[in-house]
Amino acid sequence: MYRSASTLVDEQTFRLAQIGDPTAIQSLLIRLQPDVRRYARKQCRSSSAIEEVVQEALLVVYRRIGQVRDLASLSGWIAKIVLRLCMLPALMFMRGIEGLTEIENAARFARVSTDELRIDLVRALESLSPHLREVILMRDLQEMTIGEIAHALKTTRAAVKARLHRARSLIREYLQGEGEHDAVRT
Repeated sequence: MYRSASTLVDEQTFRLAQIGDPTAIQSLLIRLQPDVRRYARKQCRSSSAIEEVVQEALLVVYRRIGQVRDLASLSGWIAKIVLRLCMLPALMFMRGIEGLTEIENAARFARVSTDELRIDLVRALESLSPHLREVILMRDLQEMTIGEIAHALKTTRAAVKARLHRARSLIREYLQGEGEHDAVRT
């Protein structure tokens, strides 16, 4: 289904990119971009989201290439990133927003197109304060662990969990509302 990244990237370029060599990273991203685009075309339901998913996936590759165990697993890892980015609205539901218990809210979400839902989700994220937005993006988009986030932000795991809970609650409130939102900046 997916061709091996080893046909596009040599082992030396891969290893240099993993340790942060700028030339190797640039070469890796250029070589992988056509496959990332192909994966996005196959996975995303909306053609308008493809370019955004490609850019976000390449950004994740850039940031996390050092965590890939070996060149043989690179293609599968990238395909997984693209799939998750294409399914971001569904992932957000599975990670806390599925708490929609009112039938009218569930029916409203069922009628909303994926593109509209994506726009609503972006607006909900934009309504968050920067410190809440940062935590939820690190967790749900970059797939960082609570410990990794705490380390990156130089804070405690409890603080990260509290921020994540607060951010998800505010996003839930935003999405359940009727669209009459002022920016939530708490």
